[in-house]
Amino acid sequence: MAIKDLKIREGNVDIVVEVVDKGEVREFQKFGKPGRVCNAKVKDDSGEVTLTLWNDEIDKVNVGDKLHIKNGYVGEWQGEPQLSAGRFGELEVLESNAPTEKPAEEKPEEPAEEEPLNIEEEKIE
Repeated sequence: MAIKDLKIREGNVDIVVEVVDKGEVREFQKFGKPGRVCNAKVKDDSGEVTLTLWNDEIDKVNVGDKLHIKNGYVGEWQGEPQLSAGRFGELEVLESNAPTEKPAEEKPEEPAEEEPLNIEEEKIE
């Protein structure tokens, strides 16, 4: 499926997209439980659409990642389509562009002092 083919209120969406932008994370309370939501802009060869990320999905996704959304859902916000993995869908990171921690600069290792070997010689008579 391609972004240009998405229709509002469509379910069972199976699509591969690339994350081009990730917005601010917003926190909310619903029925007394905390939650987090974040909008990301995703694209494929046919266009761009907003992807809504919920809770743990937010931490899995970075700009530049390639995602596969299975059984997703297209909702609507202010007349614009919004893609989401939804309640029953799955968001899989196919290729991650997660920032890797730079290793601390390593100092050259000092040579260890050699310990004398404790070898007892056997005398051959």
